[in-house]
Amino acid sequence: MSTVSSNHQSVIDVRQIAPRERHPLIFQTFDSLAPGEAFVLVNDHEPRPLYYQFLHERSGQFAWNYLEQGPEVWRVQIERMAP
Repeated sequence: MSTVSSNHQSVIDVRQIAPRERHPLIFQTFDSLAPGEAFVLVNDHEPRPLYYQFLHERSGQFAWNYLEQGPEVWRVQIERMAP
């Protein structure tokens, strides 16, 4: 995993992480954020299943903003919203 902090925003590159370990890491990172903080997820495929998991498990708690949409790299900013 590559984690880089840029302008107080972490970048988590999960492309080299085993698929079964990706979502737990992403949710752990999200849960550690304060409201208003965000991180950028870098992935090698469309993270739509992750988006739906966020909708189910963290409904109303996040903002999802695509920064890059493939075809080889997807970058998504995921922000923790105020409760």
